[in-house]
Amino acid sequence: MRFARVLILLCLPAVALAQQPRRVHVLVALCDNQHQGIVPVPAKLGNGEDPANNLYWGALYGMRTHLERSPGWKRVSVEKPASGPVLERVIFRYGQGKSSVLLLAEAYRGRQIKQAISDFLQMLAGRLERGKFGSKAGLVAFVGHNGLMDFELEKIPVHKQDSGKRDAVILACKSRDYFTQALQKANARPLVWSTGLMAAEAYPLRAAVEGWAHGEKAESIRTRAAKAYARYQKCSLPAARRLLVTGWK
Repeated sequence: MRFARVLILLCLPAVALAQQPRRVHVLVALCDNQHQGIVPVPAKLGNGEDPANNLYWGALYGMRTHLERSPGWKRVSVEKPASGPVLERVIFRYGQGKSSVLLLAEAYRGRQIKQAISDFLQMLAGRLERGKFGSKAGLVAFVGHNGLMDFELEKIPVHKQDSGKRDAVILACKSRDYFTQALQKANARPLVWSTGLMAAEAYPLRAAVEGWAHGEKAESIRTRAAKAYARYQKCSLPAARRLLVTGWK
């Protein structure tokens, strides 16, 4: 009997580890009329220093607001750093048991979009961590304007040999055209990215993460994202599927 109790205790850490939520890290470059090469949006939505009203964060379909209002998602914590490129960090939880996910979303100042993209690629390559959370993220996403249309990075990070391979989601205009080389160097898997101009709002990411949480294959996850995009943008599903793709081709 005593041996049986010891055996159960030895098994508990492995069981607990198996039920740990999977991690998702999302970097959002706030929409910024002044510092980004975008078609200007209303001033309230395009203030890159104001996450509460920003198109990609606090607006109706911004990352924070949309996840807070989505069934099955629960906000866990909010942090507002006193300084630095990130204005706000929010952690959400989705699902239960083996399908549970912790998602950390960070709102970067609009003028810090270059830093946001650099950090995104560094995380994919396993060369940047955000504490214990960042070191465990199996999916890393970038949401916002495609800054690579406006500038080049001084250095594209190369995958760290002892780091795991991560899935990538890039919700930005023509991201497949501009991020292919960077994702290849980071040894990342392109789970969902775009072939044309798009609205970089939160609903396709939410849909993709929900599929990822349930262990679905890449094509199924892409279809989820496309269905969400078609619904909110009121376009056809074939058009959304042409826009949001998975894999290298």
